[in-house]
Amino acid sequence: MIQAIIGALLIGLVLSVLGSGGSIITVPVLLYLIGMQPQLAIASSLCIVGVISLISSMRFIKHKKVSWRHVFLFGLPGMSGTYLGAWTSTFVTSDIQLTVFVILMLMGAVMMWRNQSSRCKAGTLDVTKILLQGLGVGVVTGFVGVGGGFLIVPALVILGGIDIGLAIGTSLLIITMNSFVGFIKYYSLLSDKGLEFDWSVIGIMITGGFVGSIAGQWISQYLPKAILQKIFAVFLVLMALFILTKSII
Repeated sequence: MIQAIIGALLIGLVLSVLGSGGSIITVPVLLYLIGMQPQLAIASSLCIVGVISLISSMRFIKHKKVSWRHVFLFGLPGMSGTYLGAWTSTFVTSDIQLTVFVILMLMGAVMMWRNQSSRCKAGTLDVTKILLQGLGVGVVTGFVGVGGGFLIVPALVILGGIDIGLAIGTSLLIITMNSFVGFIKYYSLLSDKGLEFDWSVIGIMITGGFVGSIAGQWISQYLPKAILQKIFAVFLVLMALFILTKSII
């Protein structure tokens, strides 16, 4: 359980500092440190990341660094997509879900290493594209339990026309919305199969994530975000290779 607490601290820290990446850590922690079944791990990660993202967003809301217009423009189609993605997952095996998950981890690593979000320059608001992007990210969220912040932040900057600081806070609320919808759908599907959620583990992970988010606020004042992104990118590649060899090959 100590490993799970450490994992939860890292999840909260990453979400607080980068506005993304936390959910990519959550699923492996639940799979390999807790020993959950893949579908339960994916579903539980949505609940954990949803609550931690909501907590982490409070600081941005307080300082008015959230674009509510973009929350709803991106989040509402995202919620629909998340529901669809969770439903679609019932027709595939856990190996397929984990394979998609590994691909997303590697994509996230590349984007983090290139520091793509900070390179993005705010464009003009493209409502159609941002609605479609929201829908697509939602499907991914529901299918593999990944919040998709590493996709949401650049989309908000390029397609939404807002600056990076505003995009991070906005991203956290969108992740919250998508995650909760996905969890509700998974809870219904898995409960019908007789599978039970470990609420004590979920509670511990959320608590650890809350503490991690506070630590992230402090660290972000002293350590450049670009350095944190590169460290996290390397971590994602190593974790993707671990999952590939441990659960897929």
